[in-house]
Amino acid sequence: QVQLVESGGGSVQPGGSLTLSCTASGTFFRINTMGWYRQVPGKERDFVATITGGGSTYYADSLKGRFTISRDNARNTVYLQMNSLKPEDTAVYYCVAPTLGVRIGQGGIDYWGKGTLVTVSS
Repeated sequence: QVQLVESGGGSVQPGGSLTLSCTASGTFFRINTMGWYRQVPGKERDFVATITGGGSTYYADSLKGRFTISRDNARNTVYLQMNSLKPEDTAVYYCVAPTLGVRIGQGGIDYWGKGTLVTVSS
């Protein structure tokens, strides 16, 4: 079993920056890829970014250049640095760990955190 715990959410003004963290615990020998999805109330969860254990990164096209994903394997932690934030980035951000592929829903077990709210507003 894998537990994912996010931190770092909060409120920020447009143009600001925020860094999210997610630490994995439990029995995670299956875990290689970790990453982030986000969800606006009333909408589906959208892919944000993932990173493999070897450091390969994948981003939603619309977020490239503003968001950066990284990880510290020794701490079992993945980070999401978000810059130039916009009101439309407001969402609940979920940490994910798919056991197959680099996105959720590829046929393996998908682990989710409980989410952390990011609000971008003036």
